[in-house]
Amino acid sequence: MSKTNFEFLDALGQIARDKGISVDTLLDALANALVAAYKRRPDAAEEAVVTIDPESGEIRVYGQELDDEGNVVNEWDDTPEDFGRIAAQTAKQVILQRIREVERDMKYEEYAGREGDIVTGIVQQTDNRYTLLDLGKVEALLPQAEQVPFERYEHGTRLKAYIVEVRKTTKGPQIVVSRTHPGLIKRLFELEVPEISSGVVEIKAAAREPGHRTKIAVWSNDPNVDPVGACVGARGSRVRMVTNELRGERIDVVPFSDDPVELIHNALAPARVREVRLDEETGTATVVVSDYQLSLAIGKEGQNARLAARLTGWRIDIKSESQLEEEESGYAGQEWAEGEWIESETGEMVWKPAEGGEAISAAEWSHAAETEEPGKQDTSAASAAEAAEPPVATEEAATTVTSGQVEHEEAGA
Repeated sequence: MSKTNFEFLDALGQIARDKGISVDTLLDALANALVAAYKRRPDAAEEAVVTIDPESGEIRVYGQELDDEGNVVNEWDDTPEDFGRIAAQTAKQVILQRIREVERDMKYEEYAGREGDIVTGIVQQTDNRYTLLDLGKVEALLPQAEQVPFERYEHGTRLKAYIVEVRKTTKGPQIVVSRTHPGLIKRLFELEVPEISSGVVEIKAAAREPGHRTKIAVWSNDPNVDPVGACVGARGSRVRMVTNELRGERIDVVPFSDDPVELIHNALAPARVREVRLDEETGTATVVVSDYQLSLAIGKEGQNARLAARLTGWRIDIKSESQLEEEESGYAGQEWAEGEWIESETGEMVWKPAEGGEAISAAEWSHAAETEEPGKQDTSAASAAEAAEPPVATEEAATTVTSGQVEHEEAGA
C-alpha cells in the first residue's frame, strides 16, 4: 500500500462525488483500459485481467491461459515493473472519457421520458435551418418546420416549446422541440389553469393553425365547474396568458359534447348554427346558418370551418338558409338533356340535342316549357332547353327563363 495509491483513491472518490458517478464504475472503466494498455507491450500475455483493490488502490495484472472452451487453465501475476506510470497516464484519459460518457447518459436520462412535456429555453442561435434553445444543461433544437411562420426569435429571448423527440447521439442527447404542435396549447393551459392540472377539467380535442387561430374543446368532470369559464379565467386573464405566450394567436374555448350535433354547434362558434344534418356513411355534416351568419361560420379564408372540422372529426358543409331553400325548391338534383343552341341555315336559333335527332325551334321550346306539368321535369331535348339559357330568339321564349338560371349564367360569365 503506497502513498500514491492512497492519493489516487482519494482523487477518484472526489471525482465520483462531484460528477455523481460511483467509484466502482470508474474502477471498472480503468481496469478495462489498463488491460488494453498492457496488451500493447511486446511481452504481454495473449489473455490478461487487471484487478484494482478498492481499499488499497493496488493494481495487479494477471496473465491467463485459456482452453478451447474459454475456461482459465493457468493464471500468473504478470504485473510490469513500470506499470504504475502506465496506469497513471491511462487513468487520466479513462476517467475524463468516462466522465463525459456518464454526463451524456445522465442528460439523456433526464429528458428521455419527457416527450410531450413543455420546456423553457433561452434563444442562443438562429439561422434558416433551426434555432437553438439553451435549456441549462443541454441545448434544444427548434427546426424550421416546427417554427411558427412570421415569429422572430431574438437572441436572449425566453421561449416555451413542446418536446417532440429526444435522440441519443455520441455528443449527448439531441432534444427536438416545436412551437407549432397542438400539444403546446394543452401544456400551456395546464400551467395557467389549476383545474386542468388537477384533472377536474380536460381538454378533449384541439385544432390549431399556428400563428393564427386555435380551437379547443373542454370538458368538466365536476358538474359544479364550468370548463369554459375555468379556462378563460376572470376577465379572460388565463386565456390571455396563453395568447401572450403564443404572441397573439387567437384561441377559441368551446364546451365538449359526446353528441356530434351539439359539438358541431359549439365548434363553429362564434357563428350561430340553425340546423345540423349528419350523414354518417360519408362522415359529412351539413350545417345550416342564417344568411347573415354565413361568412362568420366559414371564417376568413375558410379558417373557422376548417378548424371546426378538425376539432369534431366531421367533414363540414356550410349552407345559408337561402341556399338550402333554392336547392330544395329549385332545379337542384334534376337531370337535363345535353345539347346546345345553334343558328340554323335560315338564321333561326334552334336547340340541337347532343345525342342526335331533330333540332327544336325556339317556339317549340317555349311551347314545351308552358305545357310542362308543375313538379314534373322531363329529360327530353325540349325540356333540356330550359337549362341551357342560350341567346333567346324571341321575346316569348325569354319569359320562361327563371331568375335562378340567369344568376347562374351571370356567375359563370
